[in-house]
Amino acid sequence: MPDVPITIADVATRAGVSKTTVSRVLNGKGEVDEATAARVRRVIDELGYVPSARAVNLARGHTRVIGMLVPSLIWPWMGEVVQGAVDVVETEGYGLLLFTCNRGAESMRQFSAQVSGKAFDGLLAIEPEGTLDYLADLYAGGLPVVLIDDRGDKPLMPSVATTNRAGGALAARHLMEIGRRRPLVITGKEKFGCTQDRLGGFADVYAAAGHPVDPRLVVEGDFTYDCGVRAVQGALDGGLDFDAVFAHNDLSAAGALQALRAAGRSVPGDVALVGFDDISYAAHTEPPLTTVRQPMRQMGEMAARRLIAHFDGTPLTCEPNILSTTLVVRGSTVPAATT
Repeated sequence: MPDVPITIADVATRAGVSKTTVSRVLNGKGEVDEATAARVRRVIDELGYVPSARAVNLARGHTRVIGMLVPSLIWPWMGEVVQGAVDVVETEGYGLLLFTCNRGAESMRQFSAQVSGKAFDGLLAIEPEGTLDYLADLYAGGLPVVLIDDRGDKPLMPSVATTNRAGGALAARHLMEIGRRRPLVITGKEKFGCTQDRLGGFADVYAAAGHPVDPRLVVEGDFTYDCGVRAVQGALDGGLDFDAVFAHNDLSAAGALQALRAAGRSVPGDVALVGFDDISYAAHTEPPLTTVRQPMRQMGEMAARRLIAHFDGTPLTCEPNILSTTLVVRGSTVPAATT
């Protein structure tokens, strides 16, 4: 028969004390007289009792586990963010408890139960849609939270974000420099701050150069491949002239590329194409995609470092950490042909 594991109750019975007293000895609480503590430690040695790290940490008021809440793991760049956080968390000797919102309200109910049960010491979050107020309440209630802010919400809690407006401006300056004057812009959802920032930075550069973006060529999308296809098809069907496309993420840029190819428009000859994110797929389209790179892995790393620094005594503040976007030029953009 397999050995029956020794429990804290076995130690308490052999030593003639309560389980609470054994727990206090294990955790060095100091409320136990030395003679009793010595007897408990002797029994622990005799029985070979090994307390679980989790039990000890819980008794000390922390778990050395970090929670991470994300909308879904199938988003193209999500793995990069999570990996960045994991690299830091594991290096610092913490565990990671990952939650997704794939099942909507039921997922959030399960997550809330884990919060109530104090299953983790702090939370990293890529905001699932509609949860920002809830996360802000958790933070206000004392749970350490760092938001990885991909939507430009400017939350009233610690956050790590990127330069969406500057990224839009980078795309615009590049297209202007290669002689593209009539861009089709495929945005994300209008309600997102990142959409407004990317469009604002892009439009400002064109307006300052005397070539304001045609409002008819600004099409609201939803960050999907299909919205890129639809936006290009709609512009072509409407007889709108454009010599460039700026898509607010690489997935919709890939859809735009497919629609342009299907319509017989060459990329980059007829139409230059710029995306946003620099997901791994962007380097493998045909032609490879010029894009604005978001430092997604670094955002995950930075958020995890802020949270762990807080556990080590550094106060969390609502001042965001901002990481810069950069332009990655590939084969989908070349100078416009001259006549």
